[in-house]
Amino acid sequence: MLTLRNLTTGYGTKSVSKNLNATLQEGQLTCLIGPNGTGKSTLLRTIAGFLNAISGDILIDSKTTQSYTSNELSRLISIVLTDNTHIRGLTAYEVVGMGRSPYTGFWGRFTPHDHAIIKQCMQQMGVEHVAERPIQTLSDGERQKTMIAKAMAQETPIILLDEPTAFLYYPNKVAVLLMLRKLAHDTGKTILLSIHDIDLALQVADYIWMLDEESNLISGTPRALCNDGTIARHISNEHIEFNPQTITFKVKNI
Repeated sequence: MLTLRNLTTGYGTKSVSKNLNATLQEGQLTCLIGPNGTGKSTLLRTIAGFLNAISGDILIDSKTTQSYTSNELSRLISIVLTDNTHIRGLTAYEVVGMGRSPYTGFWGRFTPHDHAIIKQCMQQMGVEHVAERPIQTLSDGERQKTMIAKAMAQETPIILLDEPTAFLYYPNKVAVLLMLRKLAHDTGKTILLSIHDIDLALQVADYIWMLDEESNLISGTPRALCNDGTIARHISNEHIEFNPQTITFKVKNI
């Protein structure tokens, strides 16, 4: 279990979002939604330990993340960031293999077990056919899937992903989200991902975290947030109409 307790995120002393309180449960896919600039990426980076919290705590199994060593944390949390797709000079297989570094060390040699995990993760993400290609020669979608495979190869109970479907063709977006949902359900992993495809998030996620225009964090099941008017209140406007029963958006006046 991962818990945010009165968490304020930001850069230095400049806060982005304040007093966030929410919990991630194991075995669930949670989607983080909200407008640009509300602090979704900042929140993910803070949970992963890349940014220091301004105040408050992040707890994993009732222990603050500050109480874990960096190596311990690397075995608990893996993360895929959008700017990680610009790695160059390595094959796709080598990039996925980087996910094994908490167990092998940066210069460690792969055991047969490590190779088996790397191959399995690439197969799950459908990128085994590009294993020997340089990462910079892959399409945006192939690179993104490779980075997700890297996070899976890290074998952490918590996986964070910043817009993992951003570069994917629509059917592939759905396939990746369903795969991540199945991964959470089948293995008990806790998966949190940010996404702009709100309609997909509401259909696929077990749970929703929403950062609103004031960077307040609202959480609940998709059905609960639809039924209580939260989604319509924050998404609907003069151009968009939201139907909470069918979980669909309609462009008005065309």
